[in-house]
Amino acid sequence: MNILSVENLEKTVKDEPLFSGLTFGLEKGEKVGIVGKNGAGKSTLLKVLAGLIVPDEGNISIKNGMDISLLEQSVSFKEEDSVEDYFFSSISSKIQKLGKYYASLKNENAKNQMRLYEEVEKLGLFEMERRYYALMTEFGVNINKDDKVRTLSGGEQKKMALARALSSGSDIILLDEPTNHLDIRTIEKMEAMLQADNVSAIIVTHDRNILDSVCTTIFELDRSSFYRHPGSYSSYLERKAARLEMAERQQERMRSVLRRELKWLSRAPKARAGKDKGRIERAEKLQAEQKIQIREERIRDFSSEKRRLGKKILEVHGIGKSYGGRKLFSDFTFTFDKNMRIALVGDNGSGKSTFLDIITGFLKPDNGSVEKGVNTVFGYYDQKSRMLNENKSVLEYISDIGENIELSGSEKVSASRFLELFGFPQAMHRAPIYTLSGGEKRRLYLISRLVLNPNFLILDEPTNDIDISTMEALEDYICSFAGPVLICSHDRTFLNITTDTTFSIENGTISYHAVPFSTFMEEEREREKNERRQSDQKEVAKERKEEKKKLSFKEQKEYENLSKEIETLEKEIADIEASFSTIDSRDYEKMLEAKSTYDEKNRVLEEKFIRYMELDERA
Repeated sequence: MNILSVENLEKTVKDEPLFSGLTFGLEKGEKVGIVGKNGAGKSTLLKVLAGLIVPDEGNISIKNGMDISLLEQSVSFKEEDSVEDYFFSSISSKIQKLGKYYASLKNENAKNQMRLYEEVEKLGLFEMERRYYALMTEFGVNINKDDKVRTLSGGEQKKMALARALSSGSDIILLDEPTNHLDIRTIEKMEAMLQADNVSAIIVTHDRNILDSVCTTIFELDRSSFYRHPGSYSSYLERKAARLEMAERQQERMRSVLRRELKWLSRAPKARAGKDKGRIERAEKLQAEQKIQIREERIRDFSSEKRRLGKKILEVHGIGKSYGGRKLFSDFTFTFDKNMRIALVGDNGSGKSTFLDIITGFLKPDNGSVEKGVNTVFGYYDQKSRMLNENKSVLEYISDIGENIELSGSEKVSASRFLELFGFPQAMHRAPIYTLSGGEKRRLYLISRLVLNPNFLILDEPTNDIDISTMEALEDYICSFAGPVLICSHDRTFLNITTDTTFSIENGTISYHAVPFSTFMEEEREREKNERRQSDQKEVAKERKEEKKKLSFKEQKEYENLSKEIETLEKEIADIEASFSTIDSRDYEKMLEAKSTYDEKNRVLEEKFIRYMELDERA
């Protein structure tokens, strides 16, 4: 069943067409992944579909009664918004209806309140709010509804925003880079939720795991053109390779025709005067298309000059750090060598970025020491891009590094040419950095770190906001890098390609695992599975024990009869005690018989009383 239809959608930004003639539909249960270079218009498309941006042309039709929720790339909120306020600021009509009901409790009359209550109750919207807070807890966020959003960490804000998008039960979920700032555990939980048959989603992401395991269709935005590829990301790559091969053959034919037409145009004016005007126009068109092709070639592969490492690269001795009374990690000692490719993993807030800041000298540990080798030069790509002055122009920022920049192979280029090689055309050179898209800022910051020719590469969430082609170029660079590499990332594919050992931060401890990230995660899942199994076994044993404590039907009858039997025995014993005074002391046999009966009844009474107390405790 088609729940969303888009026809001839067009949007132009800064006189550049992002997309035009965009036409597609979304089926119920379909998961669409959108891919394309930074600046291709992916985020803009989601905002247009959500109704936050008006398209220049085209129509969007949503099936009656369908609800939409949106997770934006950056969490946006008002200065004084609480966690509860943020929930009710959603574009979801269901969440807005629930918010309207709560507002009515303060302002509306009783009759209108009752009407809104009945609507909310019928749609099950109270459960939606409970789900919002439950999901945050499931994602590992311990916050209250009155907490201010601005006081939360970036990871907590992202989890809060994701919980809102997923809790609404919307018919169409729009997700823009949902994995940014999330830890791997949360990403895997989100992935499992999106795989449900009843979820319909359009996802802008560079996470190839999600594109391949969740998405059933891939949309590609490329140079304002739109391509639809049925199937997973793997299928898309195969189709795209075939398309590019066909385009290359077409391009070669175009070059052949162009050479022939240029030869024809180069003849003397007399010979050309009476020639076909259409042929001239065709030659000019071919030239223009050829120039476009040249302008949009793939960005240059990342490179840097090799720099010699000393015998000592980096040693850390007993370092530890705490914040606000909470221990992040302590007593960590390690020696790095030049062949190491280490993945750094841990939950949000576990101290990964803090650890990287300490070993690179941005932050001092509470205890312990860090010793850097004299020849060690860090290429530290930090998550916050602290060295990126956004008030400078793109060219000014790179020129501060050097007017002429040396690339690998002793190749020297001007700062301007350097920018062009890495996807920043001259039209962008004078633009202030703050006007760039998130992906363009990250790419600019990345090349500025690599051009320093480091021999120890430290990357903190390098895949946030960058497109897949840039990510693949970075992967190639890392795989050929001559020195040690330490990478903190939530991108599972990226870590599997670029690293072969693992640091994990958990429960205040940094541990080294001499296995690749994927193996480490398999071992972690197995450990958690065993812990759950043991927990389940304990729970089952506890339940069985509790079941044994409960009285069976037969025991219940016995319990009820024992009370009467005890009462009867106590009366009989009392009567025997009273009879002792009436028996003639010389009647020895009668006295002995009474005494024997008295003792036997007391013995039976004690047994029955013990059994009664046992059953009474269980009852």
